[in-house]
Amino acid sequence: MPQRIHPKPVNIREIAIKFSTEEQCLEYVEKMRWPDGIVRCSSCGDKNVKRVMRTAASKNKRPWFYLCLNKDCHQQFSPTAGTLFADSHLPLIVWFHAIGLILNAKKGISAKQLQRDLGIGGYKTAWYLNHRIREAMAEGDPKPLGGIVEIDETYVGGRIRGMGVKYAKKQKKVVMGAVQRGGKIRLQHVPDAKLNTITGFVRENLSADVERVMTDQHHCYPTALAPEFSDRHERVNHIKGEYVRGDVYTNTIESAFSLLNRGVIGQFHKLSGKHLHRYLAEFEYRFNHRTDADVFIGTVQRLCGFKPLRFAELTQK
Repeated sequence: MPQRIHPKPVNIREIAIKFSTEEQCLEYVEKMRWPDGIVRCSSCGDKNVKRVMRTAASKNKRPWFYLCLNKDCHQQFSPTAGTLFADSHLPLIVWFHAIGLILNAKKGISAKQLQRDLGIGGYKTAWYLNHRIREAMAEGDPKPLGGIVEIDETYVGGRIRGMGVKYAKKQKKVVMGAVQRGGKIRLQHVPDAKLNTITGFVRENLSADVERVMTDQHHCYPTALAPEFSDRHERVNHIKGEYVRGDVYTNTIESAFSLLNRGVIGQFHKLSGKHLHRYLAEFEYRFNHRTDADVFIGTVQRLCGFKPLRFAELTQK
């Protein structure tokens, strides 16, 4: 049976104490963005800048900004400029608490719940905040999985009343998953669960030196894994009631799918296929960093390294 790994929780109380003011949050973002202590202009890259404190009341919640002293630039910018924190009128305290809540929620947290918990004015603002954090959770160039790998597929989406089971299943979104035992997981929204799709997923996510591959009885897996992985492929037949045969099982990936599906049903209730890849990135990130003691720090660093995600980009057809 799979070894149960207990994730290290993010301590919300410590976040509230350590980042109790906007100044503390902004200092932290600045440190994450320029770890060498040298602030550079976000426009021209010049390090000849000066800090200017805000004294008048403004819609901008940032307590200070920088002024580039390069005579050809004179750009005003804050430590959040050019990051996923940019163009947000939400206090950074709200951002930091939202990161902690999302990292702690094994089944995810809805925008409506974030809105209530953090006192955010509008639902759209909370929804936008949620997606910007998810955007930073996506891995850009993941390494292929090795060791013992379990592969499976699941279907995301609710049933449509008045339709037969076969047709209702066609309306669902297909998610392929692969997990390395004791290692990382890959979740990918795919168009279908046909041979070519599964073969592409296998080639993209499995290392050539993988030890063994575990799947269920799906008829496409033997062909999709042939010839490279045929001698290392083992299956369990769920139709015949077989779920574990020694160390042959797919329980690890099925447990991950269970969390995803419970999140869709119990937290989000419904989600768009257009944004499904971001939800998968969130669940994947949380799983892959489940034992990291500094996952909060790493997430803030990622937000500092990503370009702003525009609301128009999220909502365009």
